[in-house]
Amino acid sequence: MFEQLAQLAQQFGQEAVVNNTAVPNEKNEAVITEASNSVISGLQKIVSEGGVDQLAGLFQGNNAADKSNPVVQKLTNELSGNLGEQFGINASDASGIASKLIPQIVAALVGKAKDPNDSSFEISDIIAAISGGSGDNSGIMDAISKYGGQFGLDQNGDGKVDLSDAMDAVNKKGGGIGGMLGGLFGK
Repeated sequence: MFEQLAQLAQQFGQEAVVNNTAVPNEKNEAVITEASNSVISGLQKIVSEGGVDQLAGLFQGNNAADKSNPVVQKLTNELSGNLGEQFGINASDASGIASKLIPQIVAALVGKAKDPNDSSFEISDIIAAISGGSGDNSGIMDAISKYGGQFGLDQNGDGKVDLSDAMDAVNKKGGGIGGMLGGLFGK
């Protein structure tokens, strides 16, 4: 997943970073790499601070590119701060770079994760990356259960997302949601 995220940052980094005179050419790659790293570390920080509902809300509707989305704001602020600290980019330029890159990267990430025809990002991979591979996904699973009907995860239509939905999804072996739940439940 980290490689795919880096590719998204590279894709959107041309205008915001490479064509930006505020970023010295020799630092272009490092700045783009920092953008993708900031997305993962920022999402991990949001979850560790109890923002699982905010994260789940990111996957609802089409608000992932909205600069006023609290998750997008936090990730933008994190990248902006990191660019200033690590690369000496002034606050105004760092903020401009981050506010161009983060909404595009997050919108593409969420769009690909929600697209059943695009397997480049699976929600299970995102959850594993956010949880740091610790296996303690209970808070994230609680949010998935809470918002699962909106994500289309309620496989048997009983109004809740639980192990029977996971088994139904895994048995369908259709990738996407089934792959996500299968990954979360070790199938």
